[in-house]
Amino acid sequence: MGPMQSTYAAPTVGFDLDMTLVDSRPGIKATYLVIAAETGVPIDADLAVSRLGPPLERELAEWFPAERVTEMAERYRALYPVHAIEPSPALPGAKDAIQAVREAGGRAIVVTAKNAPLARLHLSHLGIEADEVVGGLWAEGKAEALSAHGAKVYVGDHIGDVRGAATAGALSVAVTTGPCAAEELRAAGAQVVLRDLTDFRRWWEGYRG
Repeated sequence: MGPMQSTYAAPTVGFDLDMTLVDSRPGIKATYLVIAAETGVPIDADLAVSRLGPPLERELAEWFPAERVTEMAERYRALYPVHAIEPSPALPGAKDAIQAVREAGGRAIVVTAKNAPLARLHLSHLGIEADEVVGGLWAEGKAEALSAHGAKVYVGDHIGDVRGAATAGALSVAVTTGPCAAEELRAAGAQVVLRDLTDFRRWWEGYRG
């Protein structure tokens, strides 16, 4: 069997974390509310969690002057394990999607803008086993990890994830569980759009033929 065939038989699939595998909105909202209470800065936490995807620093810059963003990001990440892990559930089909890849002999990796230690806390709490977790990458930057791990498919909920897949030459599979509607994801270049990850296994079996 040649390298192309063996890659196809057991491909590596990348998954985004926030709003793809995990509904992290309750935990992120709780963390922002603590930051707001500590600093006295009014943060619209509902607005913040309606646009998850980009790096934390980009959202914090909406509420704090540039010179405080790094400090606030450090405080946020210190508070996050206490306030954000417990209330954040897995999205429907998340665990099964990872299992489907691994049952086929493939590798399931998580590539996220969230920092890796916090991403691992979510996965561990929810009993989701990924083969690798790479954090701190957003949009086109995600291609760095996808290419390094030879990912043939990248599953995400944001147009940034679609761009990351395209940059890596991976098939873009999008789910509509995040802030982007199906039409927006298709317009950005998603080749497959699923309602949520409960549809992944059926798609995956067809994809693998």
